[in-house]
Amino acid sequence: MPETSRLTPVGVMILATLREGDMHPYEMVRLLKERRDDRLVPLQKGTIYHTVARLERDGLLAEVGVDREGNRPERTTYTLLDAGRHAVEEWVRAELPQIERANDFRVALSESHNLDRDEVIALLDRRRELLLASVEEHRTGLSASAVAETPEQFLVELQRQSALLDAELAWQDSLRARLADRSLPWGIAEIPEHIKKKHRVSKETTP
Repeated sequence: MPETSRLTPVGVMILATLREGDMHPYEMVRLLKERRDDRLVPLQKGTIYHTVARLERDGLLAEVGVDREGNRPERTTYTLLDAGRHAVEEWVRAELPQIERANDFRVALSESHNLDRDEVIALLDRRRELLLASVEEHRTGLSASAVAETPEQFLVELQRQSALLDAELAWQDSLRARLADRSLPWGIAEIPEHIKKKHRVSKETTP
């Protein structure tokens, strides 16, 4: 199996989609767009098919059939292999606690439901330590600039980043609290059946 660092965010989201059931690339794209995940990864047809082919070569997914409806082109259906399932989990574990690669974190967050509740809480706690250190670093920088009488026009980006970090920390603390008190449903088992049907969710995605 390839190292998880070789997985791209697009590859992670394709594999995670297959955790919900076997499907062909057209269905993958449709489902990802329905969930607005095209904000996070490029969903061009060529990118998806190229990524699926690479994941198949790497032994993370496999072809299970070819369908044809009417005059439409043949569509190959794929299934997720155990190696692909583990690769998703390991990628999320690696990216969820970090604060440096913003887009990878967003993808990891969107797929964090593939891990159980307690593990996500622990990973977010690790990330919180990094956020706190960065918040303190920015506050210290702003204080030093004030003492040095640095013109404020040179500090507007630093001020913006400091405000964003404060907001990020507050948001993450709110998410953690909802996970901890279980007011946020987590995992497919906690989604009501009528919602599963509406969103075509069919498989348990948490360990």
